Amino acid sequence: MKKVFFILFSFLLVFACDDKTKQENLPSTNLQSVKLKKKLSDSLLTGSTYLSVYSQVYSTTEHKTNDLTATVSIRNLNKRDTVYVTKANYFDTKGDLVKSYIKEPIFVKPLQTIEIIIDEKDATGGTGAKFVFDWSAAKNVQAPYFEAIMVTTYGQQGLSFTTQGIPITE
Repeated sequence: MKKVFFILFSFLLVFACDDKTKQENLPSTNLQSVKLKKKLSDSLLTGSTYLSVYSQVYSTTEHKTNDLTATVSIRNLNKRDTVYVTKANYFDTKGDLVKSYIKEPIFVKPLQTIEIIIDEKDATGGTGAKFVFDWSAAKNVQAPYFEAIMVTTYGQQGLSFTTQGIPITE
């Protein structure tokens, strides 16, 4: 009886620890698919937005970090008007450019969201990573909204938080 109980308990323990998270093949955002095929009008208003993005956060001490997955959202809040993003530059903690995600201007249709994913294994940004976005829009059109969601899980524990973009005035 003890043997049966031990085998049953071991069996349940093994399957209880199984990760139920599905690795779905979700379509990644292809920034090429929203690339602008014509030159932007000179009459558009322009702006820049700063967005804090954390690929790592400190845990317990200054010598231990946890890696995070970041979902960076570029949102068009307008119901009728398209906005344009001309730069999406990703910088590390030291302020050095890590990657330029947009080589040519892209369009963001009304109410559309475009996402950039920073993989949990990509710690190049460090604890002080950030994006600087340059954008354009017609007069009287709301600026795009930039937001990041950082998340990680370890065992049964999870950590998640968000940041919002702030305008840069020069």
